[in-house]
Amino acid sequence: MAIIIEKIKQLRQETGFSLAECKNAMEEAGGDIEKAKKILNQKETKIAGKRSERATKQGIITSYIHSNKKVGVLLDLRCETDFVARGEEFNNLAHELCLQIAAMKPIYVKAEDIPEEFVDGETKIYKEQFKDSGKPQKIIDQIIEGKLNKYKEEVSLMSQLWIKDDTKTIKDLINQYIAKIGENIVINKFNYYEVI
Repeated sequence: MAIIIEKIKQLRQETGFSLAECKNAMEEAGGDIEKAKKILNQKETKIAGKRSERATKQGIITSYIHSNKKVGVLLDLRCETDFVARGEEFNNLAHELCLQIAAMKPIYVKAEDIPEEFVDGETKIYKEQFKDSGKPQKIIDQIIEGKLNKYKEEVSLMSQLWIKDDTKTIKDLINQYIAKIGENIVINKFNYYEVI
């Protein structure tokens, strides 16, 4: 019994879900922490999906300046209520997102925001690289598609792997906070600044 309680506490620390939710997930997973994490992740995704239609008219604008004073981030993060916007959890998320932006230098919030002409330009560059490779066109098209997907992941904040836990994307991190806080959360926009 004491081992199960310790596992539930560990699961709570690692995921941020309530003790009751962690207990239920552990029971459903038969005491396996990794399975319980997957169950909780599925729950996060469902909750985030339900909340994604809600209007986000409140929020904060926050900033981060790196210690060398040469990198800065300005972030507009939205939620549903002013109460949540002033809360510690929401502000912690905003800080984590600023750190991510400063470290990984995304250009867009999500892949859908990338202009088509930008994608076309990248496609032309990749096609030029394989022009005289002698590989079959089908293989070249697959390679180009893979490179484009990787590029979109790198320049889109939501699809980047979180710098503090590479098993989660930024979208996963936001879904975790949506489940924890109980409100829709949206990155409205951000700006990255660097003195070169």
